[in-house]
Amino acid sequence: MKSMALGLLLGFLATQAFAAEETWVTDLPKAQAKAKAEKKMVLVDFTGSDWCPPCKALHKNVLSSPEFLSYAKDNLVLVEIDFPRSKPQAAELKKANKELAKKHSIEGYPTVVVFDSNGKELMKDVGYDGKTKGADFVAKLKGLKKA
Repeated sequence: MKSMALGLLLGFLATQAFAAEETWVTDLPKAQAKAKAEKKMVLVDFTGSDWCPPCKALHKNVLSSPEFLSYAKDNLVLVEIDFPRSKPQAAELKKANKELAKKHSIEGYPTVVVFDSNGKELMKDVGYDGKTKGADFVAKLKGLKKA
């Protein structure tokens, strides 16, 4: 009985530690400064997290995958620019998100934009086909890093 409880506790702690690696921020300028200091790329997910089916699928199949999270830990600063319909969001954040969407010509969700550590846009993907998995997306990101 004790070993089962210990196993459950260790499993829970491992899950929590893994989840902690997935750190998304909402402030793009701060993320860009961090990326520059750490020589990482910035991945920005423009999403409708609570209403957009392709956005939800992208997060589930790609952005929460073990392959993506492992790669992101050492190579990316993650930014979520959200446009929810039901989730509460501060007016200041809503305004900042609208300005970012306009600045980066976001026309649909999800849109993923990747910048190098100096802020140069390397990739802009609009939509999600439902087929791409975490490993596929990581391969694409690795290709950007070499460019």
